[in-house]
Amino acid sequence: MKIMQQDETVVGILDEDVRFSLEELCRSCFLPAEQLLEMVDEGIIEPIDYQQTTTSWQFAGNSMVRVRTVIRLQRDLGVNLAGAALAVELLDEIKALRNHPPRG
Repeated sequence: MKIMQQDETVVGILDEDVRFSLEELCRSCFLPAEQLLEMVDEGIIEPIDYQQTTTSWQFAGNSMVRVRTVIRLQRDLGVNLAGAALAVELLDEIKALRNHPPRG
């Protein structure tokens, strides 16, 4: 059963159409909700619909990748949350440029 859950998580990470609840994201990333809410405040991850209560929030599959990247930046490099937010944003820009280079 655990293998199926891990496989589902991997599919969710790769598929942006898959949704995670706040609780599922907490469990998958081994973080308390407070830390994920701080990441929402920093703009690292965004719930799909801010209008709902936090317990009803849903996050796209790529949110897990972003959270895990932030965890690694903090753990391995000692980067604070604001610095990690900037790094994740820059990584997204690099990825976008690689996928769609500017025409010149």
